Amino acid sequence: MSPAGERPGMSDSRVAVVGGGLAGLTAARHLAADGFDVTLFERNEDVGGRVRSRRGDGFVFDRGFQVLFTAYPAARRELDFDALDLRAFSPGATVCRGDQRSVLADPLREPGALAETLFNTEISTMDKLRTLRLRAEVKAKSVEEIFAEPDATIEQYLSTYGFSERYVERFVRPFYGGITLDTDLDTSKRVFEFTFKMLAEGRTVVPAAGMGAVAEQLAERAVEADARVVTETPVERVDAEDATVRIPGETVDADAVVVAADPPSSRELAGVDGIPTDGRGCVTQYFGVPPGHPLADSDRIHLNAGGEVPTTVAPLSGVAPEYAPDDRALVAATTVGHADAGDDVRTEPDGDLQTRTREALAEWYPAASLGDFELLRTDRLPFAQFAQPPGVHESLPDVRAPDGPVYLAGDYTRDSSINGALESGKTAADAVRADLQ
Repeated sequence: MSPAGERPGMSDSRVAVVGGGLAGLTAARHLAADGFDVTLFERNEDVGGRVRSRRGDGFVFDRGFQVLFTAYPAARRELDFDALDLRAFSPGATVCRGDQRSVLADPLREPGALAETLFNTEISTMDKLRTLRLRAEVKAKSVEEIFAEPDATIEQYLSTYGFSERYVERFVRPFYGGITLDTDLDTSKRVFEFTFKMLAEGRTVVPAAGMGAVAEQLAERAVEADARVVTETPVERVDAEDATVRIPGETVDADAVVVAADPPSSRELAGVDGIPTDGRGCVTQYFGVPPGHPLADSDRIHLNAGGEVPTTVAPLSGVAPEYAPDDRALVAATTVGHADAGDDVRTEPDGDLQTRTREALAEWYPAASLGDFELLRTDRLPFAQFAQPPGVHESLPDVRAPDGPVYLAGDYTRDSSINGALESGKTAADAVRADLQ
């Protein structure tokens, strides 16, 4: 981007934004568009925070397996989907247990998969009917209604709804465990209903250039609005009394500061104890796959209904061919960590995880060779999301929680999702505008 320095602003009011993740970029864009003199400081060499991509040898590696739900209200408002050139997964999933594979899809969204779904013996007919009823009821609720209702764990919610233990074990634990990074299903049932609604109302996609393209587009829009994005510049301290930020060798004066760093850093910089720092993590291993393997041509997420490693397998280049060179395919195998387990997979050596993943894939596709499978990259994310137990959303801090003219922007002010990050950035910008104008 650009080095630190002075620039005449469009307004007498100067705003410093700390952190170049999705929330910070969104806040910077809206504030600059409103006429404020905005400078965003990012400690890394590129923006995006937890939503970044790297490239190597013709492959695209996202920072752990991530997807975008096109039904996210904030994403629809903040992003240009056409420019992102989105590639969609087929709805539903392939449930894998031993050498048995079966498709569980949404017949209302994908009529062609109706027969496969009806004859899926992994899930009972009653559970399929309950799923359709749940779909209709959740779609009828607004997002605001979902987050205002009394809370419970996902497991409690599904039990009350009448779903069988087999349905929970073979579908919900791997599928929603992959979404919430909590295969114990101790997460808030609001998160389940919200994501279920998003899945029912939109598509599950990745940009052709990788998930990092989302952050790059937000940065481009912020710069076009006349914000300055300054990378490789960590903020060491925020002084709420006089609205200054300390960067290496310089103190920057501002009229308002938006703290949009990661949760632990934001908590320290803003002095807000309510920012959650209990995180959920995972490990994603990227494999180069020979073109002839069944996973190379699949466009559906695979769920491990018979074990814990891996939790999910995503055939990325089957969905977005741009993720891999022409002579290879790219598969992302993600395993969710258990913070209280003695054999936490988040600390398991790469080689051991690779062996266990290959063993699972060999069971799923016994006729296909794994000889040419190549481990290309391992991403260990100890803090991919903040934990969201029941009732957590009432305890999250407001954007105005810090003292003085300091504001928060981060998914930790709403919910742990891309939508939460984008929404929080807009909310923080609105608060700054209301207070300064």
